[in-house]
Amino acid sequence: QMQLVESGGGLVQPGGSLTLSCAASGFIFRTYPMSWYRQAPGKERELVANIDSTGRRKNYVDSVKGRFIISRDNFKNMLYLQMNSLKQEDTAVYYCRVTFPSNQYWGQGTQVTVSV
Repeated sequence: QMQLVESGGGLVQPGGSLTLSCAASGFIFRTYPMSWYRQAPGKERELVANIDSTGRRKNYVDSVKGRFIISRDNFKNMLYLQMNSLKQEDTAVYYCRVTFPSNQYWGQGTQVTVSV
């Protein structure tokens, strides 16, 4: 059974850091590109970052460039998002996603709240 399980969310002050993790199972993780998305209250879900199957190619939305780092460990079947210099506008539910040739699969999400 395919699963993506996010963890690492929480409450952090502006300027702080968090690292999100996504544990993958039920598919050949090293084969597929992965992504992090987020959805803030009242807003559409947006792509934050993606990474190819090898981990060598990464892309970021402009609003997080220089602050967030996406990475993966293909031996541990893990996807990560290191988030630094967090801002209140980063508050959202963060989801990991696997992209297959004809569809995609989502995790259940983890809440990140940036507040004083």
